[in-house]
Amino acid sequence: MTRIALCQIPVSTDPKVNLERVRDALGRAASRGAAVAVFPEATLTRFGKGVADAAEPLDGPFLTAVADAARTHEVAVVLGTFEPADGRVYNTAVVLDRRGKLVAAYRKIHLFDSFGARESDLVAPGDTPVVAELAGLRLGLVTCYDVRFPELARALVDQGADTFVVIAAWGTGPMKEEHWATLVKARAIENTTWTVAVGQAPNPEAADGFGVGRSMLVDPLGVVRADLGPAACVQVVEIDPAETDRVRATVPSLTHRRPDIYRAVPNAEVGRS
Repeated sequence: MTRIALCQIPVSTDPKVNLERVRDALGRAASRGAAVAVFPEATLTRFGKGVADAAEPLDGPFLTAVADAARTHEVAVVLGTFEPADGRVYNTAVVLDRRGKLVAAYRKIHLFDSFGARESDLVAPGDTPVVAELAGLRLGLVTCYDVRFPELARALVDQGADTFVVIAAWGTGPMKEEHWATLVKARAIENTTWTVAVGQAPNPEAADGFGVGRSMLVDPLGVVRADLGPAACVQVVEIDPAETDRVRATVPSLTHRRPDIYRAVPNAEVGRS
């Protein structure tokens, strides 16, 4: 079993406030025996024009302080930050081990130019799927809008991921919360893979609509083992890797794929009636 803390915190525009929230949540995660603590997308600062000013390199003061806290509590961390990127920023998920060492960094590939938003005005896209080994798991990293793209999740499984970690600052809006819950479960079901999804808690001081909560743990059959609702919360859950083996023996859908056919689809004939 691997114990993981879902750290559903509200995020401020002030990185110092967010750092104290991270430290507090890590302390609570450690006291409950968590090996890994997962925080939301954009934990450094809230989305908005200020992200370029707040962005810092991976060895900057914010992540250095988070690494110190991880080392103090001996809890590994997955967390969203922003890196400078030639006038824009990268929306980056970082993975730190329990000694505070940087294990991996994933730059969000799919940018949220949707529902009237234009993430690409501020954020430059990444181009590389990332799997990180941590606490006995191989974590496939997914950031917010990425969860709408099943081909990314499948690419991560093909790279050996046995668990997805989805971090988000999911926006409010018609059907948005329903989309979140459905997509998280779908990625778990179609890949028979544990899925840890952590979003920002709503921040009553902000009017931008980012953060619906609803952090979840979903098992490889799509059963929601935990759903945190909308309130700020730190909840420790358990992942049993043996459950993945049992489910995949019962539902061997990954072994039934036909990539020889799928790769031919772009050249397939289009039927007309």
